[in-house]
Amino acid sequence: MTGSVGERITRGSGSSFYYAFRMLSKEKRRAIFALYAFCRVVDDCVDEPGGEGEAGLERWLAEVRRCYAGCPETELGRELAETVARFPIPRSCFEDVVAGCRMDVGEPRYATWDELRGYCQLVASAVGLASIEIFGYEDPATRRYAVELGLALQLTNILRDIAADLERGRLYLPLEDLARFGVGEGDIRAQCLRPAPPRSPGLLALLGFEAERARGHYAAAAALLPAVDRRSLLAAEIMGAVYRALLEQWAQRGHPIGGKRVSLSKPRQAWIALRSVPRVIWRA
Repeated sequence: MTGSVGERITRGSGSSFYYAFRMLSKEKRRAIFALYAFCRVVDDCVDEPGGEGEAGLERWLAEVRRCYAGCPETELGRELAETVARFPIPRSCFEDVVAGCRMDVGEPRYATWDELRGYCQLVASAVGLASIEIFGYEDPATRRYAVELGLALQLTNILRDIAADLERGRLYLPLEDLARFGVGEGDIRAQCLRPAPPRSPGLLALLGFEAERARGHYAAAAALLPAVDRRSLLAAEIMGAVYRALLEQWAQRGHPIGGKRVSLSKPRQAWIALRSVPRVIWRA
């Protein structure tokens, strides 16, 4: 497999963002691949067997500091050092991502949406804020767009990964929402064992509510994107379009939380990317 280590990691992960990244110039593409790969390897520290856990997070946090000092020790670190030298990504973005992954250690639960939102801002909005420094923007309001889009993407991931997360002992649905709809954690666990969509009215209402929350953040992001930055944020708009399609496919299948993980085929991802180009350009 050829290409930079960042590109190899991105391609190997099967990321739904790959076609969005391909729309970028060579320099920006190399940078976004490095950023994505960093997020991936840090996430793997707490998600994968043998991922090193806290020790792995500390190791990558130290590598981030070396990147900003110009003395990285790893191949990916060298690509990251090149990235932060060319693009004004605040070091805090990398630190936030690590802090968010640290919250995945153990069996996290979130009592309220405000608590979960804080987690999502660390693991997703921080990536968005780093990404727009690579994509380029003029209006500072674009940072608010990045935060909202990050929340929407992360909520979409949460909904389609409920079963996988529970296998790791994690639940990212706010406990106040479960109580509101009369759903217990045991009800969700039981549904994970069934390949069919949920039939419980309370569970369906809960999942529909969370899907509407995600849609609200997609809408907020769309409203916040300044016209002056639409062309430069084409890749981000494609990312949003692909994940919005994932959310709607999950909803159309009946909000499943067990069985095969909902995904989009590569041809459909490519079609969404191509369809997004004229839409974004005509709006600009």
